[in-house]
Amino acid sequence: MGRTLGEILDAAARGAFPPPDGGTTVVPQERHRDAGVIAFTAHSVVFTDEDPAWVRSTLAALDCDGLAATMNPRFLSAFLDRTGRRHDTIDLMTVADPLAGEPPFRLRALADRDHPRVVRARARRDDVRVWAADGGVVVLGRGIAGRWETAIEVDEPARHRGLGRALATAARHLVPDGAPLWSQQAAGNARSIRAFQAAGFRPVGSEALLVAAPVPAQ
Repeated sequence: MGRTLGEILDAAARGAFPPPDGGTTVVPQERHRDAGVIAFTAHSVVFTDEDPAWVRSTLAALDCDGLAATMNPRFLSAFLDRTGRRHDTIDLMTVADPLAGEPPFRLRALADRDHPRVVRARARRDDVRVWAADGGVVVLGRGIAGRWETAIEVDEPARHRGLGRALATAARHLVPDGAPLWSQQAAGNARSIRAFQAAGFRPVGSEALLVAAPVPAQ
C-alpha cells in the first residue's frame, strides 16, 4: 500500500524525499478543500480524488520535459478544468524545525478575524491562530494534510528592518507539539524568500494548490 500525502510530507520534513526517478505519484486528497501538485527534485506528487489514470494520460499527452510536466501550465489548466477548482500561483515550498521557548520579542494574540491576512488564511487553513507585533502579523494554521503552516505580513512603513525575518523566526517558537513548520512563498517574491530562508526555512520543492470554489450563498 502506498504512502499517504501526510506521510510523504512528514518524510520530506525530515529530509527523506521521493526517489529522483522522474516519476509521478498520485495519492488521494486528505480533505475536500485541498487538491494540487507538489514537485520535489525529479519526482512529483499529485494529490487528487480524480482517477489516477486521467492524471497519467493527461501528463503523457503533453509535449514537454517530463520532469516538469506536472507544473506545466497545460497540465494545471486541464486539472483546473477537470475539477472546477481555482489556483493562484506556483509557490516555493519551505519547511523549518520548531524552536524551543518563547519568541524573542513581544507578540499579542489578534482577535480581528476580518484582517485581510486572517481572511486569506482561513480560506486555506484550519485552526488559524494570529499574533501581532508592531508593524506586522504572523499566522499559523493547519493546511495541506493537516500540516502546520505559517504566513507573515509586514506593514509597508516597517519594511527593510528585519521584521519579516523576526516574524518568521517567531513562528518557529509558536508552532505546537514540536511539529515541523511549513510555509510557501511565491517564486517571484524574492523579499519573502530571503526573509524565510534567513529565519531557517529550507526549500524542499514547489507547490500548486487547487482550492475548491466556495459554495454560493442560498
